Amino acid sequence: MVRVCQSTIIDAPIDEVWAILRDFNGHDRWHPAISFSEIEGGEPVDAVGSVRHFRLADGGELREQLLALSDKDRRLSYCLLEAPLPLMGYVASVRLKPVTDGNATFWEWRSEFNPPAHRRDELVKLVTEGIYQAGFAAVRDLLRRGSVGSPVDARSPRAVAAPVPSASLPRAVSTLAPGQGATTRAIVIERYGGPEELLLKEIGLPPPAPTEVRIRHTVIGVNFIDVYCRTGFFDLLQPPGVPGMEAAGVIEAVGSAVSGFAVGDRVAYACPPVGAYCERRNMTPELLIHLSDDISDEIAAAGLLKGISASFLLHDVHVVKRGAIVLIHAAAGGIGQLLVQWARHLGATVIATVSSDDKARIVERLGAHHVIVYSRENFAEAVMRLTNGAGADIAYDAVGNDTFGGSIAALAVRGHLVSFGQASGPVGNWDIGRFATKSLTLSRPNYAHYTDTPEKLAPHVARFFQALRQGVVRVEAPTRYDLVNAAVAHRDLESRRTTGALVLLPQP
Repeated sequence: MVRVCQSTIIDAPIDEVWAILRDFNGHDRWHPAISFSEIEGGEPVDAVGSVRHFRLADGGELREQLLALSDKDRRLSYCLLEAPLPLMGYVASVRLKPVTDGNATFWEWRSEFNPPAHRRDELVKLVTEGIYQAGFAAVRDLLRRGSVGSPVDARSPRAVAAPVPSASLPRAVSTLAPGQGATTRAIVIERYGGPEELLLKEIGLPPPAPTEVRIRHTVIGVNFIDVYCRTGFFDLLQPPGVPGMEAAGVIEAVGSAVSGFAVGDRVAYACPPVGAYCERRNMTPELLIHLSDDISDEIAAAGLLKGISASFLLHDVHVVKRGAIVLIHAAAGGIGQLLVQWARHLGATVIATVSSDDKARIVERLGAHHVIVYSRENFAEAVMRLTNGAGADIAYDAVGNDTFGGSIAALAVRGHLVSFGQASGPVGNWDIGRFATKSLTLSRPNYAHYTDTPEKLAPHVARFFQALRQGVVRVEAPTRYDLVNAAVAHRDLESRRTTGALVLLPQP
């Protein structure tokens, strides 16, 4: 994922600048790259959910959808539905603020998208210079000429463009009502907040683009990263949007440019863009994984993201070797259970922490050598006692605020703290000098950096599936919730009432 942010000062009152930008159908009046613009279906130019169809000056065509607009905040956001360039997952926002001194306007234009690695620099330059900077200059020129016109300018009649095949980004929420086109039920987040913001809605589902497939989900994985998306802590989702990064299902339709996948194939994924909390979705297939007969949909949806994470945590972030002493927090959780089993198989001595005796019994059955109930005992002191004062060689910590300091205290000299989550909250600010007392190493791995291309992803998937087949690890039957009860699943996950994996079940 790349992020582009450009800003400028426009020497004009903020209301004049906003009158230009809030017209979602106005680009052809000022942006040099646009020769034609039309709102599909005759929607108002400021209607959230409306789709604009562009014809570019070079003959290309694209479609964008308005996701949010606020006259109060002078802010709007939109996403790309279809384009001649591979700006996958493109979501952009425009924000205006008055300049304190004078009568000028501060304009910020930012976006994020997933370009192919070999075209990253080219596409970032295109967005930065060809779209944003060119747009800044064009609006200045328009204001200087005094030819702004009304915000909803009457236009001379034009020939209607030929229909453009629809494509969809999973996060883009369509306002199509049933009967206007294909729809699907999905959990939509309209604003950041608590579990109550997970709303079941009927959303539009355009036909898959030539480069996409349509998947009918059978099982959907629930992960803590979904909580971070719901609260806004991670910016993978901009409301309104559909959360979720993991699911299994069956391909129902295949775009004309897709190869290697066919209708009826069983597939799974654990990757952005978000959008898995739904019955059906369209997505590009680069990071889809074919499922063999011995991997069930439920095991794939419950274990794929966690198994891939365990793979790179144990083999890439830190290479766990025989004889190492490994401390694993939240060991009864989804990733924790896999880490316990896999680390023991690698020959490590596993010290696990849990919050209750019931969870301790689960982790003991999985093979942990020592289990500490941290609600009853200081885990750092217990680790030092169990290791005769040496400490752990590595600590895997997805809890965050409640355990970070104790993890440092529990490590051996030249120990490695891998902080890969913060279920109890951010860890806060730490003086790096604290790490020098033991020559400690700190890692904060990002899932996408190990999995964002087929070449990076494939070894982890193969390693995890091999571990399943050989019995090195097993994924316990997950806790199941109907899709409509996604909020209940999030509450249970955040309150640590669950063990193992959680999944959502769409209606059959």
